[in-house]
Amino acid sequence: MIISAREVCKSVSTEETELTILENVNLDLAAGEVLAIVGPSGSGKSTLLGVLAGLDSASSGTVSLLEQRLHDLDEDGRAAVRAGAVGFVFQSFQLLPGLSALENVMLPLELANISEAGSVRQRSMQQLADVGLEHRLGHLPAQLSGGEQQRVAVARAFVSTPKVLFADEPTGNLDRATGDKIIDLMFRLRAEHNTALVLVTHDESLASRCDRVLSMNDGRLQ
Repeated sequence: MIISAREVCKSVSTEETELTILENVNLDLAAGEVLAIVGPSGSGKSTLLGVLAGLDSASSGTVSLLEQRLHDLDEDGRAAVRAGAVGFVFQSFQLLPGLSALENVMLPLELANISEAGSVRQRSMQQLADVGLEHRLGHLPAQLSGGEQQRVAVARAFVSTPKVLFADEPTGNLDRATGDKIIDLMFRLRAEHNTALVLVTHDESLASRCDRVLSMNDGRLQ
């Protein structure tokens, strides 16, 4: 399994009470599978995504990512599990504003210590060409439209040929036509690389294209 979660709970303490965000979540994701997690705002979807990816820690329960038990690892150890094997696409694009489109896409390869001469740059240029942005290599994020920025983010997510990609509302800041193009792009690249996808979305058309759809409500998967 790419992901395995058992009895995962997440709670945070406030001045007045303890707030339960995730409650007894159980989940498996197989290699190449596409899973959508849907539900109302505040139901815990994004928190679950962060816990499954090792960006956040569960209060109790166990999560394994790529056969590594995340609760046995410190932050550096979890980052090592993700390096080169996990990709992310966010609603707000999360591009570094001071880096060009090409430099943003090169970043995960550099962080994964892929250092063959010319490999990082060439792979990144090819990935941007695959998303139709070969003419935007030197542009900063502020010089790109929202759809172009999300295409850069998708290129960055897939450039290291990840085993799993986490996407949190990837079409949330885009109009319908542009969002549909991003969905088509993600699913094409996913098929080419056999990448497993975990998608948090309110987009019914996106969810309908997934292998499975799980609904989250009040911190529980249904």
